[in-house]
Amino acid sequence: MTTDSAAASARATVYGYPRQGPDRELKKAIEGYWKGHVTADALEAVAAELRRTTWRELAAAGVHEVPTGDFSFYDHVLDTTVMVGAIPARHREVVAADPLDGYFAMARGTQDVAPLEMTKWFDTNYHYLVPELGPDTVFTTHPAQQVAALREALALGLTARPVLVGPVTYLLLAKPAPGAPAGFDPLTLLDRLLPVYAEVLADLRAAGAQWVQLDEPALVQDRTRAELNAAARAYRDLGALTQRPKLLVASYFDRLGDALPVLAKAPVEGLALDFTGSAAADLDALAAVGGLPGKRLIAGVVDGRNIWTNDLEESLAVLGTLLALTDRVDVAASCSLLHVPLDAARERGIEPQVRRWLAFAKQKTGEIVTLARGLAQGTGAIAGELAANHADLSSRAGSPITHDPAVRARTAAVIEADARRSQGYSERAAAQRAHLGLPLLPTTTIGSFPQTGELRAARADLRAGRIDTAGYEERVKAEISEVISFQEKAGLDVLVHGEAERNDMVQYFAEQLTGYLATQHGWVQSYGTRYVRPPILAGDVSRPEPMTVRWTSYAQSLTRKPVKGMLTGPVTMLAWSFVRDDQPLRDTARQVALALRDEVDDLEGAGTSVIQVDEPALRETLPLRAADRPAYLAWATEAFRLSTSGVRPDTQIHTHMCYAEFGDIVQAIDDLDADVISLEAARSHMQVARELAAHGYPREAGPGVYDIHSPRVPSPQEAAELLRTGLRAIPAERLWVNPDCGLKTRGWPETRSSLENLVTAARTVREELSPS
Repeated sequence: MTTDSAAASARATVYGYPRQGPDRELKKAIEGYWKGHVTADALEAVAAELRRTTWRELAAAGVHEVPTGDFSFYDHVLDTTVMVGAIPARHREVVAADPLDGYFAMARGTQDVAPLEMTKWFDTNYHYLVPELGPDTVFTTHPAQQVAALREALALGLTARPVLVGPVTYLLLAKPAPGAPAGFDPLTLLDRLLPVYAEVLADLRAAGAQWVQLDEPALVQDRTRAELNAAARAYRDLGALTQRPKLLVASYFDRLGDALPVLAKAPVEGLALDFTGSAAADLDALAAVGGLPGKRLIAGVVDGRNIWTNDLEESLAVLGTLLALTDRVDVAASCSLLHVPLDAARERGIEPQVRRWLAFAKQKTGEIVTLARGLAQGTGAIAGELAANHADLSSRAGSPITHDPAVRARTAAVIEADARRSQGYSERAAAQRAHLGLPLLPTTTIGSFPQTGELRAARADLRAGRIDTAGYEERVKAEISEVISFQEKAGLDVLVHGEAERNDMVQYFAEQLTGYLATQHGWVQSYGTRYVRPPILAGDVSRPEPMTVRWTSYAQSLTRKPVKGMLTGPVTMLAWSFVRDDQPLRDTARQVALALRDEVDDLEGAGTSVIQVDEPALRETLPLRAADRPAYLAWATEAFRLSTSGVRPDTQIHTHMCYAEFGDIVQAIDDLDADVISLEAARSHMQVARELAAHGYPREAGPGVYDIHSPRVPSPQEAAELLRTGLRAIPAERLWVNPDCGLKTRGWPETRSSLENLVTAARTVREELSPS
């Protein structure tokens, strides 16, 4: 091994790429298929063309080895479930009748069959479908999708590397299937799963794969010795296979820690490691284990999760250090580029110099190729790129966009008392009950109602100049009036205005706060066909004027029932944006919290008695390593309290969280000091209610009884049974009744039926608790 040979052989590659197409062609084709407007063959044709276009563009940009297997109709973990034949019993009949419809049934459910549970992919805002495994699970090999994608790429004359979820991560992400014995650990199925992976690897080798990448991001989390031993056994067995391609084991999102020597010693031909952010600690750890002699290293030195242009000189320094530690160094992003938008060049609404600070998937691919060329040929070969990069970094650092002295002075003046309510919860609860007069098991929704086609058309007409602002606002008022009218007729107790004026729960606020940039085409997949456009938090944040008071007050004027003010919390405003990386997150969170505090105060001043500040990202942004969590949770919970602690005791503060594992942040949920929390619970069968009870959570809670990410309409009996399950953990005087999440993505017919059934269920259970 020599540094010169390792450098000269450096190539560029990526682990994955945005799936949707430049204009979300995949989303439109899939939703057309669901509606019966697009045939299965037409859907497959759209997908195939998107894959071919992506591979050709990557190759033309200078990527030597393109990924296959990263494309998905819905989710790559669900694709792995299909590949290993782990179909839940309730889905087998529909899968057997039509594999594509069965696939979507597992993802979305049907009226008769519940979907798989969905939760966050590590600490990202991408959602995956949770495998359900039990002691009776039988794995079978179904690699047709992976083999076909590889053959497509090879037929184009490209060098291709299939990318699969690794067996250890797959099992660690799984949950016990319904009916599995208490305490069942899916990892005990490893010896049963490995032969299936062996068959998949053999099939990929036969189809022409020289390398296969097995992603093991679960190993960057804190793992027990037994789990690390399982990883060692898995790669000992897979490495010992004779009928296989070369194996590349990949990790990302954080440092490997104790798992690094396990993988370094494994009989595999290569590792792909993340060297950005906290994961950069693996650079020293790699040297400590003696490097990777005889192995290929793919170095993730370009941040695959944020959109700021890379510091090329800094990355080259890391790559130069790595040259002495292995036989071959290739260059990549830190993870799949699935987590960033496609092309910053399309953002014509952003000032050109500011746009040069940004790197979406296409620009990151260019950075990767540039770094590989600089590593292989020397910095002289990329002198022009280095000079331009230095100018862009300097422009950003010196821009007035990034520094507002007034905001910084206000943030620096915050004291501990600013983040504490004036009275404890028991006193507040008594004041709120007297003020609001709500019944037992009060019913509400999370905030948003369906965004109708008419409303979207009106928004498009406003952008195009076909209607004026007054015409658009009349359309919004009509929607709000309809939402309020429906909720009153349905019998809900605490109403919402439906958020008709909002394009997105983060973007709407970002467009009204200083320091943020909005994109036109910056779509990123959240789950399935749900795409969001995360705003870009580029500078210091303040609120020039009220953002929600007008519409909340209008809704309140239409009813005597309380209408919730609806805001997005400071942590979620950070997590669901591309956040600035030039100052500590704690400082940015405080800035956003103070801006929201102004809005909360104005809502209360306008007569709003219930204010919900959503924090669904609190768990999502939790660091993957336990040692990093206390500091994060301290500033995250402080930011929430800073935004909500200026109100009177009789003003009820709500928060909301969804689609994450809450058990390990129950203390942080308590520390938020919200009066009411609503949480996703329908797919997990009220697990969070049990977790709150085990903690001794003292405040009010609404574990969801309606799974809004499925088209299913839950019956009154189904919702009532979930309520009864919740009551076994939470006393009736502290239990709320609500859906899992907002209703923006649902249609009106199913929304009406589901909420009417939810109210019926609440009344039924109330009567059981207080029979007349």
